[in-house]
Amino acid sequence: MTGVPDTDATIVNEPVAVRRVRFVVAYDGAAYAGFAVNRDVVTVAGVLTEALSTISRRAVQIVGAGRTDAGVHAWGQVVSCDLPASARLDDVIRRVNSMCGPTVVIRSGEWADDDFSARFSAEWRHYRYTVVNTPAPNPFLVRSAWHVWRPLSLPAMRLACDPLIGEHDFTAFCRLPDRQPGQGDPSMRRRVMMAKWSDVGTADTPGVLRFEIRANAFCHQMVRSIVALMIDVGVGKRHAGDIRPIMRSRDRSLIPTLAPARGLTLWEVGYPASSDDGTPGTATARR
Repeated sequence: MTGVPDTDATIVNEPVAVRRVRFVVAYDGAAYAGFAVNRDVVTVAGVLTEALSTISRRAVQIVGAGRTDAGVHAWGQVVSCDLPASARLDDVIRRVNSMCGPTVVIRSGEWADDDFSARFSAEWRHYRYTVVNTPAPNPFLVRSAWHVWRPLSLPAMRLACDPLIGEHDFTAFCRLPDRQPGQGDPSMRRRVMMAKWSDVGTADTPGVLRFEIRANAFCHQMVRSIVALMIDVGVGKRHAGDIRPIMRSRDRSLIPTLAPARGLTLWEVGYPASSDDGTPGTATARR
C-alpha cells in the first residue's frame, strides 16, 4: 500500500447514510514516517485511509487522537471517521487488518456519537517509554526500546518525576510549531496527571525500565525530551532538582538531545462515557 488514498473509479462519492465510528489502532512505528497523512512518504494514517476508502468505496477522512512521529509506536491510538451506516464493523476490521497488518491493525471498533472526535473529544493521552538498562542490547526489544548501557539510578529518576505533575509551561521540552501569520506563539501549557518509572524486568528479560506519563495533551517531542533529561539524571549527569528550574526557564537549549523514537508508544487515550446506544437510528446522510 502506498499510503495515498486511491481516487480512481473504485471510490464512489454518492450521497449515502453514514455514521461516526471509533477505532482503536495499534502499529509498529518503525515501518512508517509518522502518523499523519503525507503524500511524499508512507504513513499510518495514509495506509488506513487508503484501506478504509477502498473498503467503503468512498473517500474516507480519519482523525487521530495523537500525531505520533516517525518511529513512534502505538497500542491504543484512537481514530474516528465516517463510514456507511450499513457497514459491518467486524468485517471492516477483518479486511483492514488483512490489508495493513501486521504493522498496522485495528484492535477494536464501535459506533460513536456523530459529534465524537478522536482528537477533540479526548480527555487525556497516556504514553509509555521503554528503556533496556543492561550491558548488552536485547535483540528482541531493539525495535521498541532504547538501550542504555550505563547503570541508571531508578530512585533518582523517580524523584525527577515529581516536578512534572500538575499544569506547567513545557516550552523547554517542546519543539515549537511554526507560527501562523498574524498569530502569536501557541501555548505550551499542559496538565500532567501522572508520571512514573517502574522496573518491569523479569528473570528472563532483566533490566527493562518503563516510564509512563499521562496528560491532557502533549506538545511536539515533549515525552522524548523528558525521557532524555531523566536518563541524564539516572546516569548522574543531572540531578532531580534540575527539572523544575529547567521547566521554569522555558529554554529549549537546555535539553539538546531527544530519546530515540523507537522506545515510545502511545498506549491509551481516555474519553468521557459515550451516550451512543449503538443503534442504527443515529445515522445521518452526509456526503
